Amino acid sequence: MSDRTTPSAGRLLVRGCDVLRVPPTGECEVLRARDIVVAAGVIQEIRPTGMAAHEVADVIDGRGLLAVPGLVNAHTHSPMVLMRGAAEDVTVEGWFNDRVWPMESNLTPADVRLGARLACAEMIRSGVTTFADHYFFPEQIAEAVAESGLRADIAPTHFSNRGQEALESTVRFAEEWHGGAGGRVTVSLGPHAPYTVEDADLRTLAGHARRLGVRMHIHAAEHLEQTHSSLERRGITPIRVLHETGVLAAGALIAHGCGIVEDDLPLLAEYADSTAVACCPKVYLKHALSPLTPVRDLLAAGVTVAVGTDGAAGHNTLDVWEALRLVALTQKQAVRDATWMTVSDTLRLALRGGARALGLKDRIGALEPGMRADIVLTDLSGTHCRPLHDPRAALVYSARAADVRTVIVDGRVLMRDGELLTMDESELLAEADAVVARVLDTSHGTAVQHYAP
Repeated sequence: MSDRTTPSAGRLLVRGCDVLRVPPTGECEVLRARDIVVAAGVIQEIRPTGMAAHEVADVIDGRGLLAVPGLVNAHTHSPMVLMRGAAEDVTVEGWFNDRVWPMESNLTPADVRLGARLACAEMIRSGVTTFADHYFFPEQIAEAVAESGLRADIAPTHFSNRGQEALESTVRFAEEWHGGAGGRVTVSLGPHAPYTVEDADLRTLAGHARRLGVRMHIHAAEHLEQTHSSLERRGITPIRVLHETGVLAAGALIAHGCGIVEDDLPLLAEYADSTAVACCPKVYLKHALSPLTPVRDLLAAGVTVAVGTDGAAGHNTLDVWEALRLVALTQKQAVRDATWMTVSDTLRLALRGGARALGLKDRIGALEPGMRADIVLTDLSGTHCRPLHDPRAALVYSARAADVRTVIVDGRVLMRDGELLTMDESELLAEADAVVARVLDTSHGTAVQHYAP
């Protein structure tokens, strides 16, 4: 097992950048020409540029760049980058039963480690500094995160058909890794979904979550057909299953929630302080799902909403810029209101919303003194952003992952002027090319699970 701590960062100065301020409510604003002073991984001060710098180990020239809080990918399956583009133009049932779950039965721990490392490289390049992962062989993902320098909340995927030992191993992972990598790795318990995990297992895992002080990360009410199926089979919605089994009481990050209905909202509101829903609109559009995550209703109920990509087998990229843009566009369309989901509200969902969804609201999600120094320097000088009338609008509707220049996590520089410093991309791509044919082979006729919600 690799070293899970990061060497303590020295004093760092990001000089002369503009800074995106994301308040808890109201309009975001851009503070012009600022210096960001960092010590021991924490933002010490954000001040007008030009003041004398004392005992600074590293100075980053931020002139002409906009500093934004590191993006949060609130729901993904990072190793699925190995399956990128391998399950297209199929139904939801075909995606699971004919493609993805058969492919996942091929995965070895080494495959998962490789996929997670490749995903980390992609996310660093696109300005994602924190992600919520839900997958198999979680130790391998944690090691990849420790190596990359990123921040992640990792939930080990659990199906009831894997038995008691698998359930106990997810708990052991939480006991061993929560707070690892110098605090950059946190753990949630990860029952897959109410239709693949028995109520007894949900109750057991919820009890362990409360004991360990960790949260739950679960797929629930992913689309309306799942809710209708649950009502027909059990007489209650998937969200009420989470309520009755103690998952909501333990604190839950719910993936997707497109099938959340009006009767679910009071239940979610009861646990609003510890419940969040991750919205991943690209996969809903690809699978022709309707309705979308009811973002407006959830926010009105006080429930945190965050932005995710889901896995690259569905979303194709781990690009949160693309995801947040689609949240804004699809939500305006869904409620037929062009004034809804403003640029400030969209940025807040992707930044502070993501931090709250992962239980990290006091650490990340904003560039403020006392917050961890997760800083992304973006270049909005490209023709696709100019003339730059409103940098906030450019971030939501124009910016690309390729506009990210420098990425800092916990005061450590992971990418500088477009050069990755913690990952060897050419090596990762060569390793991925060597295993992908085996991973994608579905001729064996087996699968990790059968989709029949």
